[in-house]
Amino acid sequence: MPGRTGAVVWRGRPAGKIAAAFRRLELATRPIHPESREALDRRWSGLPGQLKTPAQLLGRAAVGCEGTHGVFPKCNLTCTPCYHSADANKVRIDGGHTVRAVKDQLGFLRRVRGPRAHAQLIGGEVSLLPAEDHAAALLAMQAAGREPMSMTHGDFDYQYLLDVALDDTGKPRFGRVSFAGHFDSLMRGRRGAPRPRTEEELNPFRERFAAMFTALRREHRVRSYLAHNMTVTPANIDQVAGVTGAVLKMPFDMLSFQPAAYIGDDRRWGKDFSDITIDAVWDRIEAGAGQPIPWQGAQFGDPRCNRSAVVLRAGDTMAPLLDPADPKDLAARDRVLAHFGGMFFGGTPHWIVALKVIRALLAHPRDIPLILGFGFRLATRAGGLRHVFAALRAGKLSFRTFVVHNFMDAADVAPAWDLMGKGITSEDPKTREVQERLGACMYTMSHPETGQLVPACVQHSVLDPAENAGLRKLLPLTPKVRTDR
Repeated sequence: MPGRTGAVVWRGRPAGKIAAAFRRLELATRPIHPESREALDRRWSGLPGQLKTPAQLLGRAAVGCEGTHGVFPKCNLTCTPCYHSADANKVRIDGGHTVRAVKDQLGFLRRVRGPRAHAQLIGGEVSLLPAEDHAAALLAMQAAGREPMSMTHGDFDYQYLLDVALDDTGKPRFGRVSFAGHFDSLMRGRRGAPRPRTEEELNPFRERFAAMFTALRREHRVRSYLAHNMTVTPANIDQVAGVTGAVLKMPFDMLSFQPAAYIGDDRRWGKDFSDITIDAVWDRIEAGAGQPIPWQGAQFGDPRCNRSAVVLRAGDTMAPLLDPADPKDLAARDRVLAHFGGMFFGGTPHWIVALKVIRALLAHPRDIPLILGFGFRLATRAGGLRHVFAALRAGKLSFRTFVVHNFMDAADVAPAWDLMGKGITSEDPKTREVQERLGACMYTMSHPETGQLVPACVQHSVLDPAENAGLRKLLPLTPKVRTDR
């Protein structure tokens, strides 16, 4: 009967909605999203064979980092070197273009690399964007499942940060923001320090940058993740230790160093960049930290490109998260990567994270003693449980990450990439090494118009010049105005 049939349909709709809600909840709290699992497996299968080691994190814990390109090439500082092409500053800032390009690039990354990843909003100088457009770009990245980080030289005012982080009513747009501030003596044009002679001169500017985010949390409850970036050349390598020691006293979460490469604008190249090795930079980081920082226990991509380590800081004590000389730590690493690799917590509500962890532990209960043992050893390295809890109560317990990214020269990247496009493995040892490093790159940029994912070194070495030439026509500094005669 019509009345009876209508009643059944009416009762069925809520039931269907409830079932759909439970399916969404189950997927959201699944330890590893199935699309993430597929993306990780693809990344692992694409790695060069010699890099598929127990320490490898690419394809097991993460697909790698991502970055934008061609979204705002212009910058108002000059650096030696500069990784952008000579045309970059001849492209005007256009917020509409930025947001559209970010949506296109990040949407493609979402489709190809899964639902979660870390991504950098990078180009020229991000703070040249109007704050509303900057915020819109970050929201677009979040909508694509990305944890965005804004890359900046840090020479902007607190009001700009507020305008990005808060909406028109003064309410936070974000629960947390991530920024990477680049500070080094190779940069020219910073307000108050237009031509710094030493790295130490920049410490007040580093402190001011970090203090803005401390104020943002205190006044508006917006948390932050801060990275400190520094380019290293023969001119400042012996100041890396001093920078490390100084920045460790500031509220930065990551200290990242990039040995200079012959890439980008050749007008800003210096001498002897090739003399700066990844080992030399790491040695000076350890000198500045006042202790060894072992990195061998975990690896992102190729060790000739990337080196990283996480430490637990409890007051004045720093302890490596992973001790590569301890077989028990390595066993814990292997078990965690096998059973929990691919879990992503960034930008995820705490209750969902808790349910993910509970489900993972219920699926692998024998891992619990191993994880607890690892935590106890870490606390012991950091001074003991009592010291760790005292540091927690005092607000002096945190993790710090040390990173070195070693980019390659454009003259080496271009021929290697050309051969890779033809499916040819070079017989030349140097070119083959470059191909291996490109194949294991952890920093990817997307080209939805061609369906390509490219390593950052390829973007800056091969693709940037033509891209920026096109952007000069699309976004000229002085827009052409048509007049009717």
